[in-house]
Amino acid sequence: MKRFYKQVAVAREGEGYRVTLDGRGIRTVAGQPQIVPSAALAEAMAAEWDGQSEEIEPARFVFRDMADYALDVVAPDRARAIMELLPYGETDTLCYRAEPDEPLAARQREVWEPLLAAAEARHGVRFQRVAGIMHKPQAGETLAALQAVLEGLDAFALAALRNTTSLAASLVLGIEAILPDADLDTLWNAANLEEDWQAELWGKDEEAMARRDLRRGAFIAAARFAALSRG
Repeated sequence: MKRFYKQVAVAREGEGYRVTLDGRGIRTVAGQPQIVPSAALAEAMAAEWDGQSEEIEPARFVFRDMADYALDVVAPDRARAIMELLPYGETDTLCYRAEPDEPLAARQREVWEPLLAAAEARHGVRFQRVAGIMHKPQAGETLAALQAVLEGLDAFALAALRNTTSLAASLVLGIEAILPDADLDTLWNAANLEEDWQAELWGKDEEAMARRDLRRGAFIAAARFAALSRG
């Protein structure tokens, strides 16, 4: 698609902010006004539009797409969005470890245990650690507490959390990533501990590393979206 606009701006609309193209407010994919909660997020979305060349590249609309998801999908049915996230807590990557006598288990304890323990303290829950790959359910009280955490998030935070959680395969890491002052490098490295372990043993695969970098960029973008939405 050719670029069809000249001027990109941000306008205050109601209690939120909206990107305008040549004075016209942008709408979501579903056709509703694309109004976001903070000027900071609207400015970042405006930068995506302003940064397009003569030929528009849809893949560069990272924040716009997350805003559309928040408004068109999450906001109308927050309960469904939350129920789609909870299974990640049931099978959280940080809970599934190698057998205790394996070298990988020591690395997992070193890297994952502090993060998991901090999440337990923050949310008042207890996660069951599992040695091996056989599934063991988490306690109902733990899942109920996690659900309460998710219910306290707005649509924009939940939209960001959908990405951080799925990319990390961990609800614990996903939630930590959208908190203020999150150490995103530490969280991303934790999410990729097993992949990096294999690379240390067998050598790095350039294509796999390129895919890892793309996922890392998406993880950081989602965390930034959450931060910007808070203003």
